[in-house]
Amino acid sequence: MKGTKLTICAAVAGLAFTGAAVAGPTATTVTVTAGKPSELKFTLSKKSVAAGAVTFKVTNKGKSTHDFKISGKKTKLLAAGKSATLKVTLKKGKAAFLCTVPGHAAAGMKGTVTVK
Repeated sequence: MKGTKLTICAAVAGLAFTGAAVAGPTATTVTVTAGKPSELKFTLSKKSVAAGAVTFKVTNKGKSTHDFKISGKKTKLLAAGKSATLKVTLKKGKAAFLCTVPGHAAAGMKGTVTVK
């Protein structure tokens, strides 16, 4: 009987560590570069994402201060060389993003992400 209990415990412990029994939705991560290739542009690693949780990892590679706003949330103002992470939940459709520094969006620092 003792051997049976040990075998059952080992089997249950093995299931807990495989991860096969527990699989949830994974968040999408999008890398955002501000200020490259030109000062007033954003470059995104993905132009479309799945609906749900999305993490935007924003890095300012320009010389001016920039931020990144999407779905009602925004990063803090990022000085040259600084980074921030922004987590949002997106619904199907189009999600507009922009830099809120005066004049930056009007000069081209804006766009949309397709949410599927």
